[in-house]
Amino acid sequence: MSTPVGNTMAARTPIQLAALAVGAAFLLGGVLGFIPGVTTDYSSLEWAGHQSHAQLLGLFRVSVLHNVVHLAFGVAGVLAAVGAAHSRTYLIGGGLIYLVLLVYGLLVDHNSDANFVPLNTADNWLHLGLGLGMIALGVILSRGVRMAR
Repeated sequence: MSTPVGNTMAARTPIQLAALAVGAAFLLGGVLGFIPGVTTDYSSLEWAGHQSHAQLLGLFRVSVLHNVVHLAFGVAGVLAAVGAAHSRTYLIGGGLIYLVLLVYGLLVDHNSDANFVPLNTADNWLHLGLGLGMIALGVILSRGVRMAR
């Protein structure tokens, strides 16, 4: 896969490919969250809040807001893949955001109005994996890569 640069084609770096892949995964998750059958209890899908009992793949609680955030995060990843520095920022910054979301999910009462995302235990585990995985990709794949903007 390559990126046009002037009249030549430059290969994407591994960190750019990682940002692109993570972005694509978020886009896929955001889209799937709106598909009945892939999302169980789809009729209970709410704009936001703990009242939404829809679950992506029968595991991860979602709402319209939750799905839109995944779509936005996906677009950000695809756009960040234009450069190594942007990809690094996306992966490390996004990973930190997901670790903050993990802490929030651990502290918030899942049945309260404060659980506006909404989150459940499966979401918390996913956010831990996403946070650590994105940070690891950002750090490991940026080693030795020129981060010119």
